[in-house]
Amino acid sequence: MDERPLAFLKKLLDAPGPSGFESIPARIWREEASSFASLETDVHDNSLATLNPGGSPRVMLAGHVDEIGLMIVHVDDEGFLHFAGIGGWDSQVLVGQRVLIQSRSGPVLGVIGKKAIHLMKADDRDKVSKITDLWIDIGAKDKSEALQRVRIGDPAVLATHPHELPNGRVVSRSIDNRIGAFVVLEALRRLSGSPGFAAEVVAVATTQEEIAYTGGGARTSAVRLKPDAAIVVDVTHATDHPGSDKKEHGDFRLGGGPVISRGSVVNRVMFDQLVDAAEAEGIPYAIEAAPRATNTDADAIHTAARGVATGLLSVPCRYMHSPNEMVAIDDLDKCAALIAAWVRRLPKDCSFKPA
Repeated sequence: MDERPLAFLKKLLDAPGPSGFESIPARIWREEASSFASLETDVHDNSLATLNPGGSPRVMLAGHVDEIGLMIVHVDDEGFLHFAGIGGWDSQVLVGQRVLIQSRSGPVLGVIGKKAIHLMKADDRDKVSKITDLWIDIGAKDKSEALQRVRIGDPAVLATHPHELPNGRVVSRSIDNRIGAFVVLEALRRLSGSPGFAAEVVAVATTQEEIAYTGGGARTSAVRLKPDAAIVVDVTHATDHPGSDKKEHGDFRLGGGPVISRGSVVNRVMFDQLVDAAEAEGIPYAIEAAPRATNTDADAIHTAARGVATGLLSVPCRYMHSPNEMVAIDDLDKCAALIAAWVRRLPKDCSFKPA
């Protein structure tokens, strides 16, 4: 991967943007897209970048730009902040972490506190910590001082930053699913450099997927665009680490290429097209069975309005929903290449109706 896309990826991953508060990463995404695509946004802060307007079929490429985070729900008399999760957390990974609270006046650094093991009774030492057992300490001396710096409802993210590791790995918070937003824009960038394809292509950095009980930004974007087809890019659990049960979850490895989902949500024509494109381009891939919901934006898009033919590509990810999620950069590259190859192969007015 070239230096510019890699630098953009790191900048995107580093931007704080939990569900409902995605403005900073959304702005960074739009700034990058503006050099090669036309841009729109909406009231939910979804970002849409378009190539070849008026082409056919109309294709939507979706990756959500939000991440899991925290929200301040109470400030006690001593100035400690009590919080709830935005999205799904394993509360054990929160213990002892530093956080960045997004306040009106800018980021506020804090630490997540917990009773020290020395002060616990023996029976409590082996118990799982719940979020309600934890608090955020911003160094305030009392409630009044704390409320001068933060207010109820302020969001926060863990204060971790992207790092490259050997063998082309990158580790960061927000990989789920900031990398999906990155991949769809990288695919669009590649298409912009080789015009002549038939389709209108709209890459969308969707919002609120991590709390998308009613479909979030993916559903509203699909209803707005009325695409003929959509590809969603998200992460899936890598099973190449200790303790993973491949018989239950499949065999997905960092560096193994994109994972193509197959199941009730995925359009059968699109699945075959993606496999054909991968094999024609020599792109390694794996197949993931998804007999019910996929727990991604694909679930919202494929039933939006009158229904949208939907495909799902996933990037294997270790340590999902943690401060240190890990993916292989090569998988991002191959996922973008597969999407671009699929788009170039689409004939004008392609039908996605299963035979």
